[in-house]
Amino acid sequence: MKRISRIPGTSGTSPLALFGAMVLLAATSASVAAADDGPGPFGVTAAAVATAQSARVGALFGADRSASLAGGHFCTASVVHSRGRNLIVTAAHCLDGDDSDLVFVPGYRDGQAPHGVWTVGKRFRPDGWTDGQDEDSDLAFAEVDELDGERIEDVVGGNAFATGVATGATAVTVTGYPDFFDAPISCTNKPTAQSSTQQRIDCPGFSSGTSGSPWVNGDGEVVGVLGGHEQGGATADRSYSVVLRAEAAELYGDAAAGDPQP
Repeated sequence: MKRISRIPGTSGTSPLALFGAMVLLAATSASVAAADDGPGPFGVTAAAVATAQSARVGALFGADRSASLAGGHFCTASVVHSRGRNLIVTAAHCLDGDDSDLVFVPGYRDGQAPHGVWTVGKRFRPDGWTDGQDEDSDLAFAEVDELDGERIEDVVGGNAFATGVATGATAVTVTGYPDFFDAPISCTNKPTAQSSTQQRIDCPGFSSGTSGSPWVNGDGEVVGVLGGHEQGGATADRSYSVVLRAEAAELYGDAAAGDPQP
């Protein structure tokens, strides 16, 4: 999971108070976006508004929490388009342990599942991760089972999964679920290169629980997934993603090859 360092002097302070202070600090120091990048400011984290787009992002829970969701999520995932209309993407380290029963709750807020609780089924992780937990392979897909005869993409829609997009070509919006907050947060900023295989983004508040958060550009494409270097980042203010190239494209091809719904 994404790790964070304890902030000095915060012992005994409520998580929500810390989050509010962090957002205020970010707002006072955020840069305003250049005209060709759309409206600013960048680098400000706030609670995500419930929209059709944010409904595609959800929290992962152990299946034993299905009847009592509040406070039980541990990672983030999002729905991506596929032929089978049943696919989510997350970080590979979120799906370690093939025998663990998991559920995905899109649009999760305050203990409620506005779009249902979906059982996670078959999982797809690259060889680079399963053979040695290579941080450059920290990406995974999973199918989710039908719910009441419906497929998840037919309920909340799905973003395109895009590989080969240049890092920082456009700003992206990152949406995820920190484990101290029972609603999603989001932040828009421009990624930069960490290395030839990793990209990073500066957004406050993306602590443990936000691993797997999608990085969505203005065209509605997932161009990054929070994870990779340091399993997503050692602090809450800087996050990472694998650069989505050939291995990601091959993995997506395998995962998305399911039969379309009749």
